[in-house]
Amino acid sequence: MSRGQRNSRGFSPASPLFIAVNVAMFWVSTGIAATALWPIYRSTAIVILVGSALGFGTIIAVIGAYFRWPSPVVMVATVAAFLLVGVPLAVPAKTQYGVLPTAGGLVDLVTGVALGWKQLLTITLPVADYQALLVPALVLILTTTVVGLSVALRSTRGEIAAAFPVLVFLVATAFGPKFPDRPLVTPIALLVAVLLWLVWLRWYRRRTAVNSLLAQSTDAASLDRSPDAGVAGLRTAVSAAVILAVASTAAIGAVALVPPAADRTVLRTAIVQPFDPRDYVSPLSAFRSYWQPATIDSTLFQVRGLPEGGRIRLATLDTYNGVVYSVGSSRVTSQSGSFTRVPSTFDQSAVDGTAQELEVTIRGYSGVWLPTTGLFEAVDFTSADAATLRDGFYYNNVSGTAAVVGGLVSGDSYTLSAITPRQPTESELATLDPGSASVPIPQDVPDQLTATLEGYTSGVSGAGNRLVAALAGLKADGYISHGIGVDEPASRSGHAADRISQLFTDSRMIGDAEQYAVSAALMAKDLGFPSRVVMGFLAKGEAVTGADVSAWIEINTAQFGWVTIDPNPLVRDIPEEIPEETSQIARPQTIVPPPVLEPDRFDRQLTPDTEQQRTPDVNLALQAVLAVLRVLGWVAIAAAVVLAPFLVIVAAKFRRRKLRRNASTPIQRISGGWQEFENAVVDHGLSPEVASTRTEFAMAAGGVQSAVLAAIADRAIFAPDAPSGTDADNVWRAVDELQASLDDGLTRWQRIKARISLRSLGGYSFKNFFSR
Repeated sequence: MSRGQRNSRGFSPASPLFIAVNVAMFWVSTGIAATALWPIYRSTAIVILVGSALGFGTIIAVIGAYFRWPSPVVMVATVAAFLLVGVPLAVPAKTQYGVLPTAGGLVDLVTGVALGWKQLLTITLPVADYQALLVPALVLILTTTVVGLSVALRSTRGEIAAAFPVLVFLVATAFGPKFPDRPLVTPIALLVAVLLWLVWLRWYRRRTAVNSLLAQSTDAASLDRSPDAGVAGLRTAVSAAVILAVASTAAIGAVALVPPAADRTVLRTAIVQPFDPRDYVSPLSAFRSYWQPATIDSTLFQVRGLPEGGRIRLATLDTYNGVVYSVGSSRVTSQSGSFTRVPSTFDQSAVDGTAQELEVTIRGYSGVWLPTTGLFEAVDFTSADAATLRDGFYYNNVSGTAAVVGGLVSGDSYTLSAITPRQPTESELATLDPGSASVPIPQDVPDQLTATLEGYTSGVSGAGNRLVAALAGLKADGYISHGIGVDEPASRSGHAADRISQLFTDSRMIGDAEQYAVSAALMAKDLGFPSRVVMGFLAKGEAVTGADVSAWIEINTAQFGWVTIDPNPLVRDIPEEIPEETSQIARPQTIVPPPVLEPDRFDRQLTPDTEQQRTPDVNLALQAVLAVLRVLGWVAIAAAVVLAPFLVIVAAKFRRRKLRRNASTPIQRISGGWQEFENAVVDHGLSPEVASTRTEFAMAAGGVQSAVLAAIADRAIFAPDAPSGTDADNVWRAVDELQASLDDGLTRWQRIKARISLRSLGGYSFKNFFSR
């Protein structure tokens, strides 16, 4: 009876019942596992993609199993299906009429196979159908469906197919968010589906084996199955379901009573983000540069849609180390220091505020920090280099700060949609309570600032009232001077600890927004309010100039979240400095001889250049070699991706052969040698009858040496005396010769197909691949 025929009392592994049940169980298991992809995309596009990929993968696997396609043909069919439906499913933005792929879409589809995985880890979730980020999901579902169902329908150990839905769940979890969306429901449901599938496969295989024995029995006609044989599998499945239901209910109840206390660790929590704000100089350090004659009246950028006096955020800084206020910190965890790529939109529906839409055109401004307002919802770059700007766009939703890797230049333009959160009135400031946001603790706070704060808040109770008193004291005592005009009093730039100390120790408190914003933020932090400094501009019209630069603070409150506060004093006349009183004492006149003049001594030795000042020599030959190596590296990576499945097959067969040849006893080595010969025959395209004896198998394979090997193996296994090690070595030498003879007369491609054939990979190899 051939493999495709029906037994008299059962079904063959290729029967419609076997195919239908395996396909149904694989679909259920993969569908449950694919729900772990939802937190990554949160779009109907992922639902359509999973269903379509399951459908196309099932068609390829079933047809391949029915016609017994070799693995290269299955692989070619899978790649063809991927290229045919990949663009409308995974890159829908680059299709014609919604279904026809474009050249650009095909390029994104192919490059997304290698690059999409990393892009998923460096972008804020969810991503919906942004760019080509659906490509990894398509590759995952389509590949696991084709391979998993092929194993289920064609391998003698179909249980291995149950590992592929589990693989889908693990990969989706690894690339998902750090917070579990459904921490227990999905894995338990997947466990139940997989175990029920395995129970059914075990029952079906046992039933088929029993029916096969009954059909081969001489008195099969007189035998009959026991009355309850037909419901044995049902009883097993029901029992397993009851046990799993009890265990699942207990596990879900335990998680409900004691939920996870921390986020999980996934790939995105460990990967180094491409944009690190600590690699750039703090924008607040360049505050005074905007007041220089070259930029004070120059148009930095034009903004349409912002009301007069509206605030434009350049960057939010929350880390003070006594020298500079910076974006994030390398020493402590700072949420404002973590920037990620974001999809085309960002959900701000939970924010209570006013929607705004700005049109910004860059003129004299340059830098990585993108001028924004409020909390980002969407950005659309409209200049010629829009694609480059979009790919380099990074955002931090905690601080509302955006950046573009590579920087902005004159002519860049974009449209920004944002939400400005509702703010408390001035009368409500006194009622505010500190919030729970986490910011780094300031370092090296000057004692003079603490002493001044105590003077401002002496006798005042309540956190909100003390904050209002501190701000009122700064505005009452402070004067504004940028120290650039000849008529302006001296005002040193910077906001290090010594400059802040000077602000509070001079006879007149003179500074500008750089010093007052830092001082107010440190005071608010001392009063218990999480605080940070915002560097930006106060627009007086559509054209924003250097004179519009400003800095203010944001404090976190329990009532309103982050609240914007301007701590800067009003511009007013600065009083003359009161000279210190000195007592003049009359002293007798003395004749002082003129000093002896000595010739000036000049050290004419030039200071050698430092290593940082020297311009490194450009080695053109080395650059060319590196470029070639870079290209070769990408080619090697692509080749490794393509060849990886075949290398795994070759490695599995090599491992199987090694285990057989190095078995512990001679009889096991002889039996393994015969099995190695059988596998080689099957891999070369021959199909002996199922359950044939060694002699029958040798006759089907042909050749006198095959028959001799079968006789030796039978004698060694069934003889009363144990064979010797020499007998085992002779068998393996014969096996090597027979395997070599199978390649005689074959082309190189036919020999390669035999090496990578999956026909013999099942049962023994997978069961013993990782054990001796």
